[in-house]
Amino acid sequence: MKSPDVDKPITQESETNQTKNGFLALVSKMVFDETVPVRFMFKTVPEHLNDTGWRMYCGYETEEYLENELANMVPVPVKKMCQLDPSLTELVTYNAGTVWERTPGSDKWERVNDFRIPTPSVDVDITNDVDRFNIDPENTH
Repeated sequence: MKSPDVDKPITQESETNQTKNGFLALVSKMVFDETVPVRFMFKTVPEHLNDTGWRMYCGYETEEYLENELANMVPVPVKKMCQLDPSLTELVTYNAGTVWERTPGSDKWERVNDFRIPTPSVDVDITNDVDRFNIDPENTH
């Protein structure tokens, strides 16, 4: 059976109809400390109820800078970011998986299709060895 959506063209409406949650974006402190505009942004799956999933950068961040997210990224209301830069207003309506960039000196945003959005790495050790859990069957109540 063929899915009814297979033949439908991708439209802005189909890319902006995701359930909207949260109100915060994580924004590089360089945007504020260096007073440079957001030039690269993507939407990932939100990490908590207040998170929209948007991550915004100026484009000058190094790998080391990005690795220290707690120190170098700040939660900012998306509404405030749109007030500071009205060109973000339409873009922040897009669904998770969306990536945008603009070159220095340009106001025009372009869609990026070849960027792999980073995902949090979780160290999980899966085992079927019950003895590794140190379970005492007599103390399970």
